[in-house]
Amino acid sequence: MPKKKFYAYRVGEEKGVTGNWGECAEIVGGQSGARYKSFESEDEARRWLEAGADYAIKHIAREPGIYFDAGTGGGNGVEISVTDSRGHGLLHRVLPEDELSAYGHHLLERGRTNNFGELLACKYALQIALETGMEKIFGDSKLVLDFWSKGHIKKEMDGETIALAGEVAKLRKKFERLGGHMSRISGGANPADLGFHKN
Repeated sequence: MPKKKFYAYRVGEEKGVTGNWGECAEIVGGQSGARYKSFESEDEARRWLEAGADYAIKHIAREPGIYFDAGTGGGNGVEISVTDSRGHGLLHRVLPEDELSAYGHHLLERGRTNNFGELLACKYALQIALETGMEKIFGDSKLVLDFWSKGHIKKEMDGETIALAGEVAKLRKKFERLGGHMSRISGGANPADLGFHKN
């Protein structure tokens, strides 16, 4: 059974959320300047409307924090994203501008895996959190959050990934010692989401 979707719409001053695509289509059809978008939850749809119904905003998180993701769907290899709760890029805080795309993402060298990208994005999220005092970090990678960022990694992995996992584990320990907390969220609720996940 397909997941229920919620449709946010704005036509002039009129705005709302409906769980019925036909109703949304009827409201926005033929209307100049109409904006509409589907979401996994009513809450997320309402937050998008409150943020101005801006198509550049993929997701707006429920709580302040730093969000990270990696993906390969752009066709150029693995890219990573680290944002605030409104989807505004934060990688400029730890990387030079010439290493960022026009979207504020960082493209990794060819041959890197998506999991390596998630781990590297986690490292940057931790560095930014420690620099800014932000106490919450969110990502959608179970592997990185539950294992690699804690230093639990198979010995058969390549040396660079093992070294990065060790570095991230040290940053995480420091972050958590200072009261920080890392949590897993769904890809569809992640404002750093690059849109290349299965759900």
